[in-house]
Amino acid sequence: MADPIALNVSRLLGSFLPGLSAVLLVMLVNLPVSLTGGLFPAPLLALTAIYFWALVRPDLMPPFVVLCVGLLEDLLSGGPPGVWATGFIAAYALVDRQRENLAGLAGGAAVLGFAAAMALAASATFALTWIMYLRQPPLAPLLLASVFTVMLYPVVALILGWMHRRAVGAIRMVR
Repeated sequence: MADPIALNVSRLLGSFLPGLSAVLLVMLVNLPVSLTGGLFPAPLLALTAIYFWALVRPDLMPPFVVLCVGLLEDLLSGGPPGVWATGFIAAYALVDRQRENLAGLAGGAAVLGFAAAMALAASATFALTWIMYLRQPPLAPLLLASVFTVMLYPVVALILGWMHRRAVGAIRMVR
């Protein structure tokens, strides 16, 4: 018979893993190290985790966690508080409303589904920045970061899928 304490610890770890993976991706991307020598802006890998977990296990990625991850992104990237948090919440709302359609996508269509969420997050961030500073922000860095993020989505989704199968998949939703 399995040890009940070990089961509870693994269950607890599995329930925190979606939010923790998003936080770790925020910290990873905002390390003061650039693999491209500063040629490209940092991708928004936390949005890949938010998108993935909002599709697969929305009970473990609630809007409050998305807001906290977005505020952490704002804090670590040096942007004004709430800008990326707004973008992440906008993307989360899209996934929440279109979960059945997005969850049924596979292959290239799945990447296009993520690209739609990324476009919404980037648009919300662009509009909010424009309103906050009363002038149009530069579009090129945001577009490059968005394209780079979409290109990395399949790799990150593969890793998150492995995490889901190994640690989170055994935990069922409790109502």
